[in-house]
Amino acid sequence: MENGVTILTEAITHVRSVVLGIWVNVGSRDESTAVAGISHFIEHLMFKGTGRRTARDIAEALDAVGGQLNAFTTKEYTCYYARVLDEHFDLALDILQDMLFHSRFAAGDIDRERNVILEEIKMYEDAPDELVHDVFATTIWQGHELGRPVIGTAEVICRLSREEILDYYRRHYQPQNLVVAVAGNIDHDRVVEKLRPIFEPLRGERVTRKLVRPVPQRQITCRAKDTEQVHLCVGVPGLPLNHERIYVFQVVNTILGGGISSRLFQEIREQRGLVYSIYSYHSSYHDAGLFCIYAGLSKENVPAVMDLIFKEIRDIQQNGVKSEELHRAKEQIIGNLWLSLESVSTRMSRLAKSQLYLGKVVPPEEIVDRVKKVSVEDVRELAREMLNPESFAIATVGPWEDCSTLEAAVKKIA
Repeated sequence: MENGVTILTEAITHVRSVVLGIWVNVGSRDESTAVAGISHFIEHLMFKGTGRRTARDIAEALDAVGGQLNAFTTKEYTCYYARVLDEHFDLALDILQDMLFHSRFAAGDIDRERNVILEEIKMYEDAPDELVHDVFATTIWQGHELGRPVIGTAEVICRLSREEILDYYRRHYQPQNLVVAVAGNIDHDRVVEKLRPIFEPLRGERVTRKLVRPVPQRQITCRAKDTEQVHLCVGVPGLPLNHERIYVFQVVNTILGGGISSRLFQEIREQRGLVYSIYSYHSSYHDAGLFCIYAGLSKENVPAVMDLIFKEIRDIQQNGVKSEELHRAKEQIIGNLWLSLESVSTRMSRLAKSQLYLGKVVPPEEIVDRVKKVSVEDVRELAREMLNPESFAIATVGPWEDCSTLEAAVKKIA
């Protein structure tokens, strides 16, 4: 649309469902330290009532037709979505637009939801296997917005005012920041006809995100917590989503820790029984990425597991991977992609995220083609370049008195 709103649709005629998502190009990396957590706070407040609907009305409306209504906030975007039968598309659209553009942000609702978020923070603190990933991001990207938890901190949440919330909402919920994605049993022209009178009149100032690339820090953080296990994250900076070698990194990740057939899982859990859980992942953003290996293990096993992790990394750097292993990793990625696209919700998300990050929708066939082109030498070259032991940051949550045991293990490896 002329005002900057982007509309994307994908027709899937063999299903009865429709998933409608309204994506806002704002997340926790857009927040100053003084309002850290405000994007997530606003997401919560959208469900608290509008001029036409109470919070209960919103909760009951789609339940009454068997639909689903939800939202989530990330470091770079916020999404509000509804999944319904195709015959209830108009209802889903009316509820979502009412929430996004007519929420009351009443003072009483803000105070009540403030308490809800504080409880959410406490719940998160009680889940060390989740908490450690935020501790790791804070460790490697110390002082940068991408290193902060999306949920914010209790200190900031307690003092956020209604005026700060409204100001942030008005600055960022602008038409140029909106992507509307629809997938399911729909017709594109009919969807645009329904969306046009709602989104076309929107006016606002253009919002430009100022990207400041994080500078990685090689540090060790030990968060003391009374747990039975140590929750360990080790990793390095990765690649942004638009990088030409992004699929090479995905292949490397799959080989190392991307499933139960991966090197780390087979060697450390299956062959040696040193962990219950171990896996790796690669997260990408507009201008940065993060590669992380997670393990849940007993404290006394930390030195041995650290040694084995870096042993597998060095093996790929020095000896590469066998053609059969590379083929299996490629097929795993391609199979996961096609299977995920059997979900209407995934198809809707793929449309929006591709547009937000790349400015276009990349066909799955193009992704498959790029994965297939990854070579044995590509894998070894990337591992040598990006997985150097001296670049790894480490974060743990567990029963530590100090970091001496972990530091000794790191010195031995490095």
